[in-house]
Formats: sequence, structure tokens, C-alpha cells
Amino acid sequence: MKLFGTLLEASARHGRPLLAIAIFGGLLLPPLAHALRRVILPEVLALTTLVLLRIDIPAAFAHLRRPGRLAVIIGFHLLICPLIAFITVRGLPIDHGIAAGVVVFATGCGALSAPAFARLVGLDPELSLLMTLGTTFLVPLTAPPIVFALTGIDLAIGPASFMLRLALTIGLPLLAALGLRRAIGPARLGAIGGAVDGGVVWLLVLYGFGVMDGLAARISADPLWVLAAALAAFAADFGLNLVTALAFFPLGRAGAASVGLVSGNRNMALYLAVLPAGADPRLGLFFALCQFPLYLSPFLLRPLYRRLMARPAAA
Repeated sequence: MKLFGTLLEASARHGRPLLAIAIFGGLLLPPLAHALRRVILPEVLALTTLVLLRIDIPAAFAHLRRPGRLAVIIGFHLLICPLIAFITVRGLPIDHGIAAGVVVFATGCGALSAPAFARLVGLDPELSLLMTLGTTFLVPLTAPPIVFALTGIDLAIGPASFMLRLALTIGLPLLAALGLRRAIGPARLGAIGGAVDGGVVWLLVLYGFGVMDGLAARISADPLWVLAAALAAFAADFGLNLVTALAFFPLGRAGAASVGLVSGNRNMALYLAVLPAGADPRLGLFFALCQFPLYLSPFLLRPLYRRLMARPAAA
């Protein structure tokens, strides 16, 4: 058991390269990706439980004491970012399907993995979690009208069915995390924190393999379009990250970088589930390609975050 804990702690220390390998491994090993796709839901439930288990509750409540600030952050994420994306792609000579994908991407809620990524790169996981939860609960109300107005795509996100899904994917892990906190105790939980983080990394690795199921075959059918779409996905991810971080620079370096990280890492699984039958099939492919910048961002951006946090504040 001790060896297993040591291996998990080592995985947490090397989590960034493991995530980068996972997203390409799922592409290069289609049979394994297909097998792991069948267990995506249990992985998501376990992942959310461990993410919530590692949250510093007093630190999260400290952010909740400033609800106005949190509301502005969430409003920028859900309302301003789509307009920025729309204005940007409107002036670029890119494929219409890619342009629509970028706009829809910018309306998405934060990825549930964002707090784990924030912890991996030394940012604020509590602020990331609150931003993710807030945008997740509101996106059924904001995304459909914005997407339809800007792209003409009808996203059939039913609030009732969506809330039921949230009760499963967030409510159950929250209850499990609270039960585990009480059973383990704060002292013991602090001692095994590294192992818990390692478990998060491996669940993300398995999920990364699963979401790549079928992507290799789709890429081979139109490689040039896929290359252009992948570049657009990276530009959308890192571009929204940068714009949001700059907009909230008054929060301080860690706060602004944390908000930017969530803004760049959007949850596209929801949209893959509700795309209408008549939608451009390349839109779904674009959302799948968005997993690449999401998984690579901790690996690519951590050196930047380390330099940013190490620099002395301006006088």
C-alpha cells in the first residue's frame, strides 16, 4: 500500500508530461481509446470527487465573501468572451465550420478538470472551482441564445435534463467528498494530499485516452482541415486565457492567471452531447480537437506561470 501511495505521489509530481502523453496516446492506440471510452462516466465521477476532496474549504469561502467580483468574472466568461471570439473570427479568412466552432467554444462553461490543472501549475484551485461551478450552472441559460444569435446553430440544451446531469456529475461527488473528509480527517487528508493528486492525474490520463476514441479515423479523412482546426483550437484556448487574465489583472497575478486558465479550458463534452443532427459534423470534430490544448496547457504554460509568480511585484 505504501508503494502504491509513493507511485501516486510521483505521478502528481510528473502530472504535466503524463497528461501530454495521454492525449497523444489515445490517438495512437485506437483500441485502448475505444475500450476506455466505455468508462468515461465513472472516471468523471471519481475525478470530480478527488478534485473536491483537495479543495481548501476556508479558501473557497473567502472567495464567496466577494460575490460581486465572482459574478463579474463569470459574466465575462459567459457573455463577453463569445463576443470577443465572434469579432475575432469574423475578420479572418478561415473555414466557416472552424469559425463557428471557435465561437461556440467561447460560450462553454469551465472544464471540471480546471481546478486540478490549477493545482498542477501552482495557481488558485479554489477560485478555479467556483468559476467552473458557476459557469456550469448558468451555461444552459446563456449559451443557446448567444450561439444562435452569433452562428445560427440551435443548441438543444434542456435546463431540466441538464440539471439532472449536474446532480449526478457534481452532486454525488460532492456528497462522496464530504463523507471522505469526515472519515479521513483533516490531518490524514493533508498527509495523503500528494497521493490524491496522483489519483487525479491518472483519472485524467484515462479520460484523455477515452475521449480520443474514433478521432484518428476522422483525422485521416481530411488532414489539412484538421490541422487548421487544431491550430484554431489552440488559438482559442490560449487566446481566451490571455485576454481574460489581462482583463482581471487587478486580481493579482495568481488570481488573474487562475481566471484565465478556466476561461481557456472549456467543457466541450456538453456540446458534443447536444449538437443537433443537422449540424456540420466537423463541429464535433473541432470540439474533440479542443482536448489537445486543454491537456497540453499544464505542460506548456507552467514555466510561464512559474516565472510570472517568481517576479517581484512592481513598486
